[in-house]
Amino acid sequence: MPATPVAGPATAAIDPLSFPPGFLWGVATAAYQIEGATAEGGRTPSIWDTFSHTPGKVANGDTGDTACDHYHRYRTDVTLMSHLGIQAYRFSLSWSRIQPGGRGPANPAGLDFYGRLVDELLDAGIKPVATLYHWDLPQEREDAGGWTERATAERFGEYAALAAEALGDRVDVWTTLNEPWCSAFLGYGSGVHAPGRTDPALALRAAHHLNLAHGRATAALRSALPTAQVAVSLNLHQVRPLTSSPADLDAARRIDAVGNRIFTGPMLSGAYPADLLADTSHIVDWDTLVQPGDEAAINTPIDLLGINYYTPAVVSAPTPDAAAVNHAHGESDHSPWPGSESINFHLPPGETTDMGWAIDPTGLYDLLMAITHAHPGLPLAVTENGGAFPDVLTTADGQVHDHDRIAYLHKHLAAVHQAVNDGADVRGYFLWSFLDNFEWAYGYAKRFGAVHVDYDTQLRTPKRSARWYSRAIATNSVPAL
Repeated sequence: MPATPVAGPATAAIDPLSFPPGFLWGVATAAYQIEGATAEGGRTPSIWDTFSHTPGKVANGDTGDTACDHYHRYRTDVTLMSHLGIQAYRFSLSWSRIQPGGRGPANPAGLDFYGRLVDELLDAGIKPVATLYHWDLPQEREDAGGWTERATAERFGEYAALAAEALGDRVDVWTTLNEPWCSAFLGYGSGVHAPGRTDPALALRAAHHLNLAHGRATAALRSALPTAQVAVSLNLHQVRPLTSSPADLDAARRIDAVGNRIFTGPMLSGAYPADLLADTSHIVDWDTLVQPGDEAAINTPIDLLGINYYTPAVVSAPTPDAAAVNHAHGESDHSPWPGSESINFHLPPGETTDMGWAIDPTGLYDLLMAITHAHPGLPLAVTENGGAFPDVLTTADGQVHDHDRIAYLHKHLAAVHQAVNDGADVRGYFLWSFLDNFEWAYGYAKRFGAVHVDYDTQLRTPKRSARWYSRAIATNSVPAL
């Protein structure tokens, strides 16, 4: 039987802004965004190595070659986590580091790095939470078709088994995939993420094979580690219609289908939604793509659903000029929404982060409650939440006074607290991100970290928000501003 998840649901009214005993407080990162050492220890290139080295794909020509140099500085980083009182560290494994090329035997040097990292965490009293895949597909697998090919899902199951065998004696919480929506639709639809392909049919094929990879990896983890907790982290879109008109409501339904239910349908309910299949049947032949037994394999039970939330999606009915309007607002020339390309997206009024994303904590509350109502009894965790802001390390006192991030975290943690009070079984919260890092196509231009990184010297400086978050952990509550 699966292990009991991290903490039980609240059984009584919670004191104002206090979380239940056992609520888990963590931070999160991703391998390509922080590790560096891309050609060390037997690691082979991933699609993000190739993409970031392709001129024009990443802002300022930035790459993850060095990033935060976490590969060499992990001990310093774990010590800093310990000083801040971090209880859990959600990190991702580099498939290319553990299994170069994405198939064959494990790479001892890669396993040794992650083994040393896990041991360092355990020695510091920090719970390791391992994510098998955070977007960095081995380039050799992409050369063979990547996520558009069923074989990649099969190889992913084999990789999961290798990781479990090597680390399962010390890691008891595993996440299969992080944000497969981004991997499929930004990587193969809009092309703004690696591998940079722009074909709606390929994006839908990739989504199915990512779902199948989740199922294969879950089965492998269950087989190797019967008492481990298995999760998946989804960036579910809190979709809101601009108006209550039937046309806007239908636009929201379509985005919900291809943004959310394309994953939650097979993963949590065992079938793709009928309306999704109808909306996209002119793009891909689902009867051929989904083979007998696939949906049952994808539906292998999980112990925890990770929710990644940053901002809601406000949409209205399709119009002929939607592509041009959305492009003017920073969208790609190619839509990441197969079957819904002409739907308009709107920026809600109010404050935004440095990414241009609306700051709206009600979206997080609504999302947690919607999942709770749709899937009662399913334990949840907020596995990513945070904001990018134009942080400045002041010369006067050598500090980053990121009051805007503190206000952001205060609002969103209050929303999580309200959801828990209203019956959502939320077991923990992971701040994105521990360190400033390589922010994918934005390079190093955007800073999400609670800890400032000087990329020239690799000096780490905890921001004011890190100290505030440390108080939240120490008190198991939402501190005052």
